[in-house]
Amino acid sequence: MPAETYDLLRSAILKGEYLPGERLVEAQLCERLGTSRFNVRAALQDLAADGLVKVERNKGAHVRKVPLDEAIEITEVRMVLEGLVAARAAARVTDGQASELDEIGLLMRRAVGAGEFRRYSDLNARLHGLIRSIAGHRTAEGIIETLRGQLVRHQFMVSLHPGRPAVSLPQHERIIAAIQAQDPQAAEAAMRDHIASVIAVLREIEA
Repeated sequence: MPAETYDLLRSAILKGEYLPGERLVEAQLCERLGTSRFNVRAALQDLAADGLVKVERNKGAHVRKVPLDEAIEITEVRMVLEGLVAARAAARVTDGQASELDEIGLLMRRAVGAGEFRRYSDLNARLHGLIRSIAGHRTAEGIIETLRGQLVRHQFMVSLHPGRPAVSLPQHERIIAAIQAQDPQAAEAAMRDHIASVIAVLREIEA
């Protein structure tokens, strides 16, 4: 049950049901999640370890606000890890997985062409998830998931940045092409270029 409580609360935070800075009252969480105070406290401690929640003595817990400068640092770490994952995916990709990458790329192009940017954002998440799945690097995947959780609000800001899909689409296409060509060096470079452009947008927002 503690793991289930953790999953439910983490999902609610990532979906924006609890906003940065919002208090997480144990009694209310127990009622909402239908669980005990022990399970809620354990989940809050685990989420604090993930960097999603801040627990303060005599003040309780709240959703942690991630400052923009910290978001940039986190994304710099992500750039290294996701580059590693892309390189490994290129070394391990199967024909079936290459076809799946092709399909997502096609859907992404259609979404941008139709101005369906919410759909494009969902496909973006699906693409990166597939690349991590192909790579099968469990340690890197676990760290990336934790880092991504801390960046949800900032990722939303980046996705809404004017012209962002038109910039990121060809970047994603280069990543897909490099993995399909089984070229780890090119895949890593393409992924790092893509994440570097996210950092550039965050710096623009900060300025």
